[in-house]
Amino acid sequence: MRTFPIFFVLFLVIPIIEIYLLIKVGEEIGALLTIFFVVLTAVIGAGLLRQQGLSTLARFQQNLSSGKIPAQEMVEGILLAVGGALLMTPGFVTDTMGFLCLLPFSRKFIAGNIIKRSSAKFTAGMSGGFGGGMGRAGGFHPHKDDDVYEGEFTEVEKDPRVISPSKKSDFK
Repeated sequence: MRTFPIFFVLFLVIPIIEIYLLIKVGEEIGALLTIFFVVLTAVIGAGLLRQQGLSTLARFQQNLSSGKIPAQEMVEGILLAVGGALLMTPGFVTDTMGFLCLLPFSRKFIAGNIIKRSSAKFTAGMSGGFGGGMGRAGGFHPHKDDDVYEGEFTEVEKDPRVISPSKKSDFK
């Protein structure tokens, strides 16, 4: 995926659309009411971000303590941060995208799709490479339990009379 078109859309096209919509809405309902709605969505978004952030953090900690990988919660946390930033940005398009990131049903759907797409890419990338190392859970495990051996060792001091291979070159 090329990053230039994405940044082009993010930093040029979306602000132009936002300015156009703010002007059109301002013409219809007035400038003060438009500003009020922009501020209102930011305040509602901040409250929703706090509530959903605490809920996601609680699920993250619960999964972590029960030994599950909290992948869904980690992706949702990123979406919450992005959604909060979008809601703090003035405009109706960014507010819509921000609310999609903050509302539980849409956030879970988006996070699930991100996880599916990234795990498919990870699995495809791993299939040709490491030959082994794949555990029962399907993830990469460089140190499987089968590779751990118990034992004891004793440190033996070197005998100074023995010539090491690297020292042989000193004697010609």
